[in-house]
Amino acid sequence: MTVPEIIRKKADGRKITMLTAYDCLFARIVDEAGIDIILVGDSLGTVIQGHTTTLPVTMDEMIYHTRIVSRGVKNALLVADMPFMSYQASAADAVYNAGRFLKEGGAAAVKVEGGSAVGDRIKAIIAAGIPVMGHVGILPQSVHQTGGYKVQGKDEPSAEKILNDAVMLEDAGVFAVVMEGIPESLAKRITETLLIPTIGIGAGIHCDGQVLVLHDLLGLTPQPLPKFVKQYAVLRGLFADAVKRFKEDVEGGKYPGNDESYH
Repeated sequence: MTVPEIIRKKADGRKITMLTAYDCLFARIVDEAGIDIILVGDSLGTVIQGHTTTLPVTMDEMIYHTRIVSRGVKNALLVADMPFMSYQASAADAVYNAGRFLKEGGAAAVKVEGGSAVGDRIKAIIAAGIPVMGHVGILPQSVHQTGGYKVQGKDEPSAEKILNDAVMLEDAGVFAVVMEGIPESLAKRITETLLIPTIGIGAGIHCDGQVLVLHDLLGLTPQPLPKFVKQYAVLRGLFADAVKRFKEDVEGGKYPGNDESYH
């Protein structure tokens, strides 16, 4: 899967699928299932590292996870999140750090949060030959500025700003835009306005594609979950039960048994 092929999918009316992955094992499973885009999200801060926000995630941590994910990916387009303060300070920082994802991490593209405020950095990254995916709506890296993970674009002024930011991102040269936590009607309006694909997460059915955090999809994440999450499996309870049965077998002298022992 390549950037031009992702763009062609919109033109052909074919939906785009995208999931997160943070390690080689899960990446290989997702890739073999035929998912179009695998995102190494800075959501690893909350999903893997146990933080309450994505802000503490460092470049070195993102590079590490991108590198191990890349070993499990043969077909999907691998995109890596630019973490907090890896691009905000300057265009030079943005280009250098984005380049690390391709050079050291094995990614094919990077994702950058924000609109007009980071337009110059996005243009600089693209000018360096690095594909960029945009991100509007809820911006997890701006959680303190917005006062939490609240749906964005519910009134006309904020909706207009999100639309304008999406148009600016297309003009800057991004190949797709993630739209997170915005009303379905706004997402439809943006999708119909842009020539590049839109990928929704909590943005309704009218987007050109959809993305979810893999651990949410698999039912591994503790409740409560956001409204937009659909659990396609409920593995948390199965895992917990397996661990409890192991504990009981060891403590009761049932494991290892004859079948698990060398003779």
